[in-house]
Amino acid sequence: MADMTRSRNELLTVREVLDELGGVSRRTFYRWRELRIAPRCIRLPNGELRVRRDALDDWLKDRAEGAV
Repeated sequence: MADMTRSRNELLTVREVLDELGGVSRRTFYRWRELRIAPRCIRLPNGELRVRRDALDDWLKDRAEGAV
């Protein structure tokens, strides 16, 4: 159970998110942020962005197409 909680709360770097999305470019990701259609991000005190695993999973689920 602890591993499952930890993985859902895992903080992903922008690079990890881009890789998981199949190689989406950094420029595209930041454009999505400008348009407010990217997954929710956390800005760390050092200015770097992180995306929580559960936020990315929910974002992907919301964009799924096909029969429900």
